Amino acid sequence: MTTTPQLPTESQAAPYGKRATDNLWMHFTRHSTYEESGQVPVIVRGEGAYIWDEQGRRYLDGLSGLFVVQAGHGRRELAQAAAKQAEELAFFPLWSYAHPRAVELAERIAHLAPGDLNRIFFTTGGGEAVESAWKVAKQYFKLLGKPGKTKAIGREVAYHGTTHGALSITGLPPIKEPYEPLVPGTSHVANTNIYRAPVFGDDPTAFGRWAADQIEQQILAEGPDTVAAVFLEPVQNAGGCFPPPPGYFERVREICDQYDVLLVSDEVICAFGRLGHTFGAQRYGYQPDIITCAKGMTSGYSPIGAMIASEKIMEPFRRGTNSFAHGYTFGGHPVSAAVAMANLDIFDREQLNQNVLDNEGAFRATLEKLRDLPIVGDVRGDGYFYGIELVKDKDTRETFDEDESERLLRGFLSKALFEGGLYCRADDRGDPVIQLAPPLGCDQSHFDEIEQILRSVLTEAWAVL
Repeated sequence: MTTTPQLPTESQAAPYGKRATDNLWMHFTRHSTYEESGQVPVIVRGEGAYIWDEQGRRYLDGLSGLFVVQAGHGRRELAQAAAKQAEELAFFPLWSYAHPRAVELAERIAHLAPGDLNRIFFTTGGGEAVESAWKVAKQYFKLLGKPGKTKAIGREVAYHGTTHGALSITGLPPIKEPYEPLVPGTSHVANTNIYRAPVFGDDPTAFGRWAADQIEQQILAEGPDTVAAVFLEPVQNAGGCFPPPPGYFERVREICDQYDVLLVSDEVICAFGRLGHTFGAQRYGYQPDIITCAKGMTSGYSPIGAMIASEKIMEPFRRGTNSFAHGYTFGGHPVSAAVAMANLDIFDREQLNQNVLDNEGAFRATLEKLRDLPIVGDVRGDGYFYGIELVKDKDTRETFDEDESERLLRGFLSKALFEGGLYCRADDRGDPVIQLAPPLGCDQSHFDEIEQILRSVLTEAWAVL
């Protein structure tokens, strides 16, 4: 008879924050930080727009976990939906079989998606959805007799995931270098950060045309017969929330049609209400060939993602012996699909998309108040998705050097904001920014709380620098 090893009594008695340093390998984390402090922040509970740590301190969740918890924390009906489904059917794969929740969720998403994006391929997360999109684009063109069309184009500073294919499309060299060589066949073009393109002055339409035309130039440089897909976020996350300029996506759609290139709208962050619509493409009025999504589909209560493809892309896979030889064990998991259905019920009942549209102006106006601080250079975004770019000189838009950015973001801001009661992201992928994406039910009281904490901490940060 075997017995289960027991943890030492003293280990069980220690706070989770100390125990975490012994065995837990955290994501995107400098573990040396916690080797010195010996204490990892541990979040134990959430309710609405707030989270609590193991010491009982409360924080406003200004990032919805990680752009995920759209409906807010502590939604009992989502937990109940998971429990009910687990009792009925805890697991079954979608490999040549189906289960009711996957069928229902696919129908619902197809109804919500723009145009003829009716084919839903489930994954367990966003990176897998992007990986699936690139793979299906390659095979789609092979089935059409165009085997040379394999390359993908992304944007500079854009983040698309950590799997080797998605990381290859990502436009952030520092996080790619440790894993090179990556998948060949990717290139990158300018993003839509007009704050760092002052040559266009007050003409965002001209800037949008220029930025879109960079995609055409890259397709021509690579050879139109070699490019399969362009991957673009509606609002680019990395770098600090770059919305599309007027006419940008209209021109991109023209370019993709002209050169027979698929337009992939990477909406892992932007889908499910973050911009006030179910999909970001709907906000900006363009029709993608593929949408990739994840995060907000379940408000984070269970992992799921999806690649949503048009009927055009599905068509050759419906012939003869053709199949998309790709999949994930937990893609479209019954419990996750049930939670997604319940989450979308909340969206409908509480009109979360409309709440974002009704309040986004107030959110922007509240954050705009911070422009009077000398360290705030730009406030940008849409919906409930904003970035605040920090600068050393407002007039010249001079940014911080690497050492200053290190001291500002990791040495001070991240800790100070958290201690001030706000969980958000201070990020230096690109120029230094603070990113905000609160739960979709937030109102003016939450916006004021965010602004007050940011004002206090950023004022102190300027004094420290």
